[in-house]
Amino acid sequence: MIYREFKDKKLSLLGFGAMRLPQNEDGSIDQELTEKMIDYALEKGVNYIDTAFPYHASLSEVAVGKALAKYSRDSYYLATKYPGHVIADSFDPEATFELQLKKCGVEYFDFYLLHNIYEKSLATYEDPKWGIIDYFVKQKELGRIKHLGFSTHGDLPLIKYFVEKYGDVIEFCQIQLNYLDWTLQGAKEKYEYLTSVGMPVIVM
Repeated sequence: MIYREFKDKKLSLLGFGAMRLPQNEDGSIDQELTEKMIDYALEKGVNYIDTAFPYHASLSEVAVGKALAKYSRDSYYLATKYPGHVIADSFDPEATFELQLKKCGVEYFDFYLLHNIYEKSLATYEDPKWGIIDYFVKQKELGRIKHLGFSTHGDLPLIKYFVEKYGDVIEFCQIQLNYLDWTLQGAKEKYEYLTSVGMPVIVM
């Protein structure tokens, strides 16, 4: 396995994403196969596990938590995300965060992302009524989040705005970057901008 340095951590270049886990015929997560896959990944040197609140009807975090329960907490890095991009009547970051910790069976997250900051979700994330960003900055200060970042499918001007405004508390950015999106989604320009300002990039 190849590793990349991120502050005091060495992250495996390949992570394990839990957006699309194997399923049983009834659509439920195949827990046994999921655990075999995660076991194999960790055995081969993968140490970055990525999930999110909405994945698999909010059950991905539960499945990942069960799969990791047999391992010591310092043997992997767990990432999950806050669903501020979803359409909802209200947002309660505290209740969601406490639930995520419980679902994953952990006391802290190594990496926590504001999920999909883009043109239509920015207002929700910045709305003082919900206090989303301030809440998660506080959790980072308390050590319940080790590293705070964001994922995005937004355009470059949106990314620049967000980084320039919150770059003092946001530590990394996750973007969609592959051969097709290098041009289709302007990933080349996004990647070059983020690296030019010293913002580490995680690839989805």
